[in-house]
Amino acid sequence: IEIYSLHVDCKVTSRFAHTLITSRIVNRANESREATFEVELPKTAFITNFSMSIDGQVYPGVIKEKAAAQKEYDTAVSRGQSAGLVKIRDRKLELFHVSVSIAAASKVTFELTYEELLKRQLGKFELLVKVRPKQLVKHFQIDVHIFEPQGIRFLETDSTFMTNELTEALTKVQNETKAHILFKPTVDQQKANPELDETLLNGDFVVRYDVKREATAGDIQIVNGYFVHYFAPSEMPVFPKNVIFVIDRSGSMAGRKIEQTRDALLKILQDLRPEDHFSFITFSNRVVEWRSSLLPATEENVASAAAFVQTLSARGGTDINGALLTAVGALDKAENLPERSVSMVILLTDGQPTSGETNVEEIQENIQKAINGKYALFCLGFGFDVSYKFLEKMALSNGGIARRIYENADAALQLQGFYQEVATPILMKIEMQYPENAIEGLTKNSFKLFFEGSEIVVSGKIRNELDLLPVEIKAQSHTSDLTLKEEANVKEKEQIFQDQRYIFENFIERLWAYLTIQQLLEKAISAPEEDQKALEAQALELSLQYSFVTPLTSMVVTKPADQQQGELANKPSEAG
Repeated sequence: IEIYSLHVDCKVTSRFAHTLITSRIVNRANESREATFEVELPKTAFITNFSMSIDGQVYPGVIKEKAAAQKEYDTAVSRGQSAGLVKIRDRKLELFHVSVSIAAASKVTFELTYEELLKRQLGKFELLVKVRPKQLVKHFQIDVHIFEPQGIRFLETDSTFMTNELTEALTKVQNETKAHILFKPTVDQQKANPELDETLLNGDFVVRYDVKREATAGDIQIVNGYFVHYFAPSEMPVFPKNVIFVIDRSGSMAGRKIEQTRDALLKILQDLRPEDHFSFITFSNRVVEWRSSLLPATEENVASAAAFVQTLSARGGTDINGALLTAVGALDKAENLPERSVSMVILLTDGQPTSGETNVEEIQENIQKAINGKYALFCLGFGFDVSYKFLEKMALSNGGIARRIYENADAALQLQGFYQEVATPILMKIEMQYPENAIEGLTKNSFKLFFEGSEIVVSGKIRNELDLLPVEIKAQSHTSDLTLKEEANVKEKEQIFQDQRYIFENFIERLWAYLTIQQLLEKAISAPEEDQKALEAQALELSLQYSFVTPLTSMVVTKPADQQQGELANKPSEAG
């Protein structure tokens, strides 16, 4: 079985990335063989299309409601024929895998399309293409086109497998608003060793970039009556933060996990600013406060915290409820904290609650009541024994986010990286306001916190023939209350995209649908049960309308009649 052509074609238009992967395979044997197509794609992406064509006959993937598809193919599953075609691969990726039997000398072409909105983190957007053909490929190429009307501020490519020879196969062309990156290695350049048929192409190919920003109320872009508004202020004073680290030191954390936690916390302590206040709570079946109150992050206090962190050891049960309530209590009774500051609790745990209150619904209720919107709760779940669903619901109900920390060599870096994302809050209570009667289907437009290096994205549909779209942003910075105003000329904005060749026409509408689905699903996690159904119904309708494989839809992969039917591609969820 020979992959004679593998093309990755990626178009990024104003952060919205559309990736098409085409693999052409020929069976050189004189009997039929299995041809396999494997793609590792970002977890944040939705698959939108898949097809295979065998000797000119096309077998499309069909996107259906998940419940209906499951029912339809239960019989195939119960006969043990079929497992899902998509599974979580690692921290950033999931794996799509399909194989089909093709006759001697036959050819098959696989095509997979997925879309995602690139998310700004720590000051840059990252487009990740995973490259793993497992053999030399005669026609191999990665083709990336980027168009950012705001202008490209910087652009870099990075790869885990580059050699000097391979660098010669990489070209970058860039002007003010566009970039084209082409990576097209010959078979000789792909070889790890001229004598052997082993490929060097195994790993990540990454494009990182950021856009230019004027110091105004963000940037508005409009196509076909849909708008997107990007807002990422910078060079603002940082809010002092009051942060309590709640660290699980139950028995299951023993060994490598607690060591990695120690390493990460020591680095994080170095990153605290002098105006920050902090404390530690550690818990097993007992909850222990490091100090009776939050301390300013002076050199001395940081040094004594570091000495304490060095002594962390793990044994005992897991009283998550007691630990979190203690943390909230400490923030409630804290005195002399800076007037305008941001308070947060960061929980790191690797297990289920086993001591104190162990009913997760009760814990969620207790914590939400105690926090009552005053502080943000971030939950980091270490490894796969945690109830991620529980942590995610708790974080989202309390203005924070949850993240899974994978038990790899880089776990300490994952923890640090997460901390860096939330280390510099520069705005709070951000309201993005648009004329009510002129906009429908508005995505989330009020945000508790904005962190330096990230970006706020709001999208919606412009109702009528509007000439000017006025926007107003209200927010609190460390030093003042801000009101920023801007007016977008609809006709002029539409014009920007009129003459661009490589743009998929309705990309802002698709971006709007992608963002709306993501937000509906996230909202459903922490919503009461009766609202959950309505939110999911809405997300399902959009998933089907725009053909996205989301947690509510399945793609049914069709194959030639003599081969097993009813294989489903589902979106795996971090919560398992």
